[in-house]
Amino acid sequence: MRAESDIKRDVEAELRWNPEVDDTDIAVKVNGGEVALSGFARSFWEKCKAESIVRTVKGVAAVANDIVVRIPGSVPTDPEIARSAIAALQTELPYSADKIRAVVRDGRVALEGSVEWHFQREKAEKALRRLPGVISIRNSIRIEPSHVAENIKHRIEDAFRRIAQVDADHIVVDTQGSEVTLRGEVRSWAERDQAQRTAWSAPGVTNVKNELAVRN
Repeated sequence: MRAESDIKRDVEAELRWNPEVDDTDIAVKVNGGEVALSGFARSFWEKCKAESIVRTVKGVAAVANDIVVRIPGSVPTDPEIARSAIAALQTELPYSADKIRAVVRDGRVALEGSVEWHFQREKAEKALRRLPGVISIRNSIRIEPSHVAENIKHRIEDAFRRIAQVDADHIVVDTQGSEVTLRGEVRSWAERDQAQRTAWSAPGVTNVKNELAVRN
């Protein structure tokens, strides 16, 4: 296990290194392999970017992102944010945007509706992260696949064996209908995320519970 001081040093260095994030008002605390981020960011996208940067650091096993979004200057009204959200969804997901609703209150966006694939749900959220005035996003979009869930466990296990970034021997795949649970240990947060993305790619999956632990 890496020393907490080494993890903290590397996390702070990575935040300073990335020009897309202003780390001036971001504080880092480390407890074991768990990293807590606090302070302020100028946009919701910058808050999310800071978390994604921390996940790449060796020894990080979990991230608690408590950064508060403080938008400088004039802030768009909720109706303006809602109109921008609709336009962004139509651009990013032209064939499924009509099934998604964006409800805005005080800069907080709630995404509702349904899509066929998890990647569409992710794209919907990412499309709104850069919008001016957004301070948080709650993604409640449901997954309603058109494919019938068949042989999900074996398909995911086969996919793990094909991917170089995933050590299939240390991951257990459990399925119950269209729901998937991943258990075991991985070498890094990046591997954990890759395993989750791979599981979501199986046709018919409606939920993935990621219980993989990151080895320090």
